[in-house]
Amino acid sequence: MASTPSFCQFLFRSLSSNAAAKRASPTTSPQQMMNPAFTLDVTSQTGASMALKEMRIGTYIHNLEMRPGQGPKLVRGWGTSAKIMTEPRSASARHCEIQLPSGVKKMIDVRCWATIGPAPNASHNSKKLYKAGQNRWRGIRPTVRGVAMNPVDHPHGGGEGKSKSSGSHGKGSRTPWGKPTKCGYKTASLKRKV
Repeated sequence: MASTPSFCQFLFRSLSSNAAAKRASPTTSPQQMMNPAFTLDVTSQTGASMALKEMRIGTYIHNLEMRPGQGPKLVRGWGTSAKIMTEPRSASARHCEIQLPSGVKKMIDVRCWATIGPAPNASHNSKKLYKAGQNRWRGIRPTVRGVAMNPVDHPHGGGEGKSKSSGSHGKGSRTPWGKPTKCGYKTASLKRKV
């Protein structure tokens, strides 16, 4: 009585015959064997970091340095991006114009590094916090209104009951350090650094 092959023997024979067939007919060409990383354009890959002089005009970037080697300072918030407005690749250019998310155009040294594409995690704002403790886990302390404080703690503090002219008697909104917060009061330094 002839013995029937078991399932394991059948599987082993079929796999070994498939491997022999693959060895007999090579189907991969030299072009397929070439690493695709060498054939792709690096300046169009999202997430690639490089100097501005290696990028193209119109590229959206984030994590931008202000001075070469300083580390990223601009356009770091989730979902934000800046745009390269002038050609950084020209030989004579030392600076290129970058349009920041606020709309301000700034001249940045072409040796500064940046990352291609918008900053990730754009849906960060839509995350809902279910209790105050979740903010505390993140290290954010409670926000106390100035009108709820004493005059020694805040310019809005003091007064009887819910008074709007607390402390400074109708002088308008102030920061805890006494600077005006409305009417377009300029807080930035007038010197603009290139």
